[in-house]
Amino acid sequence: MIERCVIFDVGRVLFDWDLRYLFAKLIDDKADLAWFVTNVVTPEWHFQHDAGRPLAEMVPELKGQFPGYDALIDAYAARFNETIPGPMPGSLELVERLDAAGLPLFAITNFGHEFWEGFHPTQPIFDRFRDIIVSGTERLTKPDPAIYHLAIARFGIDPAGALFIDDVAANIAGAESVGIAGHRFVDAEALERELVARDYLAIPT
Repeated sequence: MIERCVIFDVGRVLFDWDLRYLFAKLIDDKADLAWFVTNVVTPEWHFQHDAGRPLAEMVPELKGQFPGYDALIDAYAARFNETIPGPMPGSLELVERLDAAGLPLFAITNFGHEFWEGFHPTQPIFDRFRDIIVSGTERLTKPDPAIYHLAIARFGIDPAGALFIDDVAANIAGAESVGIAGHRFVDAEALERELVARDYLAIPT
């Protein structure tokens, strides 16, 4: 059993994410952009893919509900990586330091299976993780305690020695409900202080 480890979320902890990053390239008018991501391709609709629903069902259904927006809806499926502009400042450096210090690293992410297959091979940082649980693959999503129970069993960890990092309070509460300590991510500087305070990282010199 692994006695101490760090478990990361991916979106808005390791990498920035927002549907607007893609659709701002395709919709010039700011009001039209706001309407589109509030009413058509919304975070709530996208979450169905995180939960395991295939794009082959979601995309045609949405096209039927919003005729005239086929090209934009297709862009969601074909160009999803453009909703992820890059890493959160300082986060990947912390992953590298933790890995160099010998801390076992894991991740639990709400991420669609098909999108994950297209994204994670582009990011070498994930090679530093021993295992990653992807909600769309498992058809379990945070903050359901079941996904954290799966992590404990599959990672082979002692929850009492684990720290879970996420930007959503409900997801932290889900982890804490099964005995995993949580840190709500705001920025890398605050996370670094938490990691040092918990003795996962040494104070930088």
